[in-house]
Amino acid sequence: MNRSYRQEEVQQILQIAIAHQASEGEFSSQQLLEIAAELDIPVETLEAAEQEWCSQQGKLQKRQEFNAFRRHKLQRQWGKYVIVNFFLVLLNLVSSGAFSWAFYITLFWGLGLGLNTWNLFQPQGEHYEKAFQRWHRRTQLRSLADRFMSRWLSV
Repeated sequence: MNRSYRQEEVQQILQIAIAHQASEGEFSSQQLLEIAAELDIPVETLEAAEQEWCSQQGKLQKRQEFNAFRRHKLQRQWGKYVIVNFFLVLLNLVSSGAFSWAFYITLFWGLGLGLNTWNLFQPQGEHYEKAFQRWHRRTQLRSLADRFMSRWLSV
């Protein structure tokens, strides 16, 4: 069988083969170097690819932390909504015997909370990116402040 393959076909075939191999265990750094050598991939290219992969993994982890932060924040908002509105509806029923003014508060607050929930499940787009960048800057600033304070207090 003397067939030739395009680069993307080779990548797809190797991905399938590696996936089958990976089910048998993990690859060591030495094995990765041997695979790269057999494919005539220079060590420098492999190291650059590994650094890029590590960078991508770090970014992915930050996004996962951000998504977990957003879910936790939304859970707190829903908790506040339920507690406060339960109290307001109860107060409304006790004071006037009917569900009147508390209905509007529950409705408008619920509308805002529903929009926040909708935004949480839209993990792409400009709004998501802006929120992620704000969160990332805040966490970096908080980390910097924590390090500064720990150094200052240790002196």
